[in-house]
Amino acid sequence: MSDPTDIKSVAAGVAALSICESLLLALSDLKIMKAKELAGVLEDAAAVHRGAESGTASAALHNEVVVVIDRIIAAGNSSFRP
Repeated sequence: MSDPTDIKSVAAGVAALSICESLLLALSDLKIMKAKELAGVLEDAAAVHRGAESGTASAALHNEVVVVIDRIIAAGNSSFRP
């Protein structure tokens, strides 16, 4: 795993998150997916990371990913809330 303080790695993660958020918003705007389905996508993504084995070297990373996704669901765009 790369050094989390490496600006290029952080920038890649933020770019990926921004692209995914834009895609989800577009799916909502185009009425392709409803809010409940969008929330389900985010909840599924969080569930994958919640299932990561505790005690592994990457467990802290998985926990932080869950925190980020949960924040998007709770406080993010209303399109992401059922």
